Amino acid sequence: MEELEQGLLMQPWAWLQLAENSLLAKAYITRQGYALLVSDLQQVWHEQVDTSVISQRAKELNKRLTAPPEAFLRHLDDLLRPLLKDASCPGTATFSCDRVAEALILQVRSELSGLPFYWNFHCILASPSLVSQHLIRPLMGMSLALQCQVRDLTTLLHMKDLEIQDYQESGATLSRDRLKTEPFEESSFLERFMVEKLPEACSVGDGRPFVTNLQSMYMAVARQTIQVGQKHHDTGDPHTSSSAFSQGTDNQLLNQLEEPVSSTPSLPGPETEPTVSSGPMQKPQLLKVKRKKLRGLFS
Repeated sequence: MEELEQGLLMQPWAWLQLAENSLLAKAYITRQGYALLVSDLQQVWHEQVDTSVISQRAKELNKRLTAPPEAFLRHLDDLLRPLLKDASCPGTATFSCDRVAEALILQVRSELSGLPFYWNFHCILASPSLVSQHLIRPLMGMSLALQCQVRDLTTLLHMKDLEIQDYQESGATLSRDRLKTEPFEESSFLERFMVEKLPEACSVGDGRPFVTNLQSMYMAVARQTIQVGQKHHDTGDPHTSSSAFSQGTDNQLLNQLEEPVSSTPSLPGPETEPTVSSGPMQKPQLLKVKRKKLRGLFS
């Protein structure tokens, strides 16, 4: 299930218009199941299922169709992909949604192998942690990233103004007056932005501007979040790492004990005269031992 969770986080949001319902949605489907997230900007719904749920629901909704769960998942992926990529071209499937109490049921109708195919996504209200993972934290990260971007652009504008000033002091003139600009002043720019541009910039509406303009930024922030999480997971807790290391060492010792006694060591110890209880070692035996040690030394 961890693969579904990370895969869903990496998916961009799509804007859907289903009858009178404007929705944001994202989905991730594998051979093991699917995860779906839907929001109307008031609430967020979620469903995550495995192959056992797929099999049971397929039997209930499609009694004439018999196929393994992987086939139904592949078909659902083929139906959802065009819808989430371009809502104006949803393909041959028909989508609709109903709200039952606090749940959202996304209904799908299409064909599979020449027979009618029906599917219902039963989405329940998402947990606060899931909303934070997919919306609050990514949006905070995007805000910070955009703030850094504005700061870098402001610095670049100041450098450009100094460059232009140097050209002018050297006697350079513009060939076209319409290209002339005033030196950039950050405070006046911010004041003008707050008055003239902020109302338009904050017009979230049904969420379509966010999907249209900021999905690349959203996916970059989500990717960075996963990378940071994996780094912390790989580092792990010191006690956990120590335990894992001890377990690995114990396994190595067990493997060494199971090896035959006659195995040749990779690095032989200091050469000593072997002791044999049955009397002094014969010369052929001594030469054999020395050859074995030499082979171990150069192996």
